[in-house]
Amino acid sequence: MTVTAVILLLLKTSIVLSVFAIGLKATFADATFLLRRPAQLGRAFLSMNVLMPLVALAVGAPFDLHPAVKIALVVIAVSPTPPVFPKQALKAGGTEAYAIGLLVAAAVVSVVIIPLSMEMIHRITGISLAMRSGSVAVLVLSTILAPLVAGIVVRRVWSAVADRAAGPVAVLGSGLLIASALPIMIGLSRTVLSFVTDGTILGFGGFALAGLFTGHVLGGPEPADRPVLALATASRHPAVAMAIAHTNFPDQRLAGAAVFLYVVLAAILSGLYLSWVRRASARSTTVKAWKPR
Repeated sequence: MTVTAVILLLLKTSIVLSVFAIGLKATFADATFLLRRPAQLGRAFLSMNVLMPLVALAVGAPFDLHPAVKIALVVIAVSPTPPVFPKQALKAGGTEAYAIGLLVAAAVVSVVIIPLSMEMIHRITGISLAMRSGSVAVLVLSTILAPLVAGIVVRRVWSAVADRAAGPVAVLGSGLLIASALPIMIGLSRTVLSFVTDGTILGFGGFALAGLFTGHVLGGPEPADRPVLALATASRHPAVAMAIAHTNFPDQRLAGAAVFLYVVLAAILSGLYLSWVRRASARSTTVKAWKPR
């Protein structure tokens, strides 16, 4: 087994454990929340699966970026939400049902959307992206849907066990994620540093900010839903993105490093966005409290 294969295995295992931990605290009603609300699902679909691939093409056009970076932008744009997303959404003040429902809906939709999006991008740019829908389905099923359902079932049957296990399983998943990311970032540190000077940081930053803005605007009338969709639109599943890049461009080993670089940058910008949301919410609460009756 090659080093790359080991890293991908660690990454997928970490994601499976993280999603399983989420399932240990969720219900089937949470998982199907968005699938039962067409209006909210439509806004999420527009934000994540229609506008962001177009933004990826627009961001990549004006910069003379490394081919691996352009590949990373494309595969990130068509990937579903990451397994850590529900935790971020709850910190942003979103409801657990909406956060988990969005995770499931994005995973289900991605089985169809990823092949269609890649075909569209191929026709526009000439970049060949050929990943069969069956391969996408297996990847999404094994890393998101199956572990989530397994966790929900465990909670339904053994709720006490689920409550005790959720924390340790999540910690183990986070540890494996770090273990899979470090070799890539250390081994390709010089190349990653070169990305800083060629417009990559600016392009990735613009893409992430566009995702946060688009999701916030399309989040709907409920204030709690806006940051949730903003985070979902800007943050994408690293294992799915890396799998698409590795399958379609096995010779572009730097694409994986570029994906991780985007994940780190998006996490930083998302943190700043969450701070802004909290401050805005605090100001709104203060104004309401002091408003004369």
